[in-house]
Amino acid sequence: MIVWINGTFGAGKSSTARELVDLIPHSTLYDPEVTGGALSRLLPAKRLAEVDDYQDLPIWRRLVVDTAAALLAEVGGVLVVPMTLLRQEYRDEIFGGLAARRIEVRHVLLAPEETILRQRIDNRSAYGDPETDARVRAWCHDHLAPYRSALDWLTADAYTVDTSSLTVAEAARTVADAVLGGRAAPCGIVQTPEPTGETLAAGVLLFDEQDRFLLVDPTYKPGWEFPGGVVERGEPPARAGMREVAEEIGLELDTVPRLLLVDWERPQPPGHGGLRLLFDGGTLRTDDAARLRLPGAELRGWRFVTEEEAADLLPPVRYRRLRWALRARERGTVLNLEAGVPVG
Repeated sequence: MIVWINGTFGAGKSSTARELVDLIPHSTLYDPEVTGGALSRLLPAKRLAEVDDYQDLPIWRRLVVDTAAALLAEVGGVLVVPMTLLRQEYRDEIFGGLAARRIEVRHVLLAPEETILRQRIDNRSAYGDPETDARVRAWCHDHLAPYRSALDWLTADAYTVDTSSLTVAEAARTVADAVLGGRAAPCGIVQTPEPTGETLAAGVLLFDEQDRFLLVDPTYKPGWEFPGGVVERGEPPARAGMREVAEEIGLELDTVPRLLLVDWERPQPPGHGGLRLLFDGGTLRTDDAARLRLPGAELRGWRFVTEEEAADLLPPVRYRRLRWALRARERGTVLNLEAGVPVG
């Protein structure tokens, strides 16, 4: 299990986490700041200069998941992780990656009043150098606005502790009681285990009356996607697509969808590749579209888009697959692709 201590800079995450490891049995501290610091020595300066925050580096988010999983495999018990996450898509990617490894996450938000936060930031002098401390304080103040903007989803997602009038020891005890007492419940992200070999996946294109197609926004990985998922053992691929559509958006398809293309995806570590099938689920009437729902915790949203709009939402490999699927639909044929390129 992981107890993720969130909050903006000055909320007391690190000090609370250090106290917490003494209150939760068999717990270990992991600070992802260490991973960020390592990247400053691993990545070329040119790449580092392209981002303002190492959280914007996909490798940091991937390494946080891998490191946390490796630590738990090594020491077991509970991992206490103090780390600010203000971007929901990053939270979804990291927590989703942990869920894929069947690692339970308890998300806790330390949320003192803003006046208290500002006082703490103004009194901060951790570096012993006036100029450095001034820059750090200014940086912390600059992050209060993004924190305020994120509070809607943070407070809805995390167990919130108002630490305005609590000492560090009291805050840690409050968090420990909430975790051990079950009030800080596991996050609801749903994710399947990471594949250990090639997979067969089925996606379904659903169109509206303006001939736009439906994309969904998964909580557990970056980028939008077609409705669909991995075909289970012994399951017909088209039926798998129908099952995924029903599970993800609450829509029961009346007929088996028509195959548009088969694409062989090249293995690219950490992915194993495999076969990707796209089916034509037909046109949804306006009343059908009105019945779309997100019944599970896997998806954040859905929308109908044009081919041009999809270019900004889909990862390149899925966008290439989409374009050929649309061409196959226009021609009334089925295409065979290898790594996104038609063959045969």
